[in-house]
Amino acid sequence: MPLAIELNGLTLQWPGANRPLLAISDWSVAPGRLVFLQGPSGSGKSTLLSLLAGVERPSSGSCRVLGHSFHVLTGVQRDRVRAGSIGVIFQQFNLLPYLSAIENVLLPSRIANQPPAHAPQELLQRLGLAPTLWEQAANRLSVGQQQRVAAARALILGPRLLLADEPTSALDAAHQRAFLLLVLELAQSAAITVLMVSHDSRMADFFDESWRLTEAGGLEVAA
Repeated sequence: MPLAIELNGLTLQWPGANRPLLAISDWSVAPGRLVFLQGPSGSGKSTLLSLLAGVERPSSGSCRVLGHSFHVLTGVQRDRVRAGSIGVIFQQFNLLPYLSAIENVLLPSRIANQPPAHAPQELLQRLGLAPTLWEQAANRLSVGQQQRVAAARALILGPRLLLADEPTSALDAAHQRAFLLLVLELAQSAAITVLMVSHDSRMADFFDESWRLTEAGGLEVAA
């Protein structure tokens, strides 16, 4: 089985910048691992997730995700891999406000023209969203409820890799813990590799391994 993530000599430098935002010499993640990545705002955490999701391309080096060489694939090819194998929980959730909770969860299935791997009702139930809210428009849900919808949407196609960008930033500490444990439990039961980024190092204890982005854009094991 290929590594879930494999980066070699990877850099990303924005036009006009004095130095690369990311400069990762060698980093890999084994399948099924729960990985936490921390770093302050602006350190490149979200940009790294964009690279791993195939949204951005590196300036140099190689980026292999689930055995696919994202650095050489076309945009269409990266979209195809992402649709079938990668789930993303965005920091701002990115729900369509006029669609119901269930319609938002099923959106990746409709866009990718792939059948869902799970019933949306089952995912929403397991994530703690009451059935009375399943037909509610997303803009009528609370922040915590929207978060559960976003997590279900990321899992609906049965991804092999789940990328989560500060998914608990809008919640208080008690709700952060409960939500995180639910998502990790679902991921472990399906052998999904998880990479979650956050500036909140307190959550690192729930993961198999913890890394930190350095000021130079590299990665080091977090103490």
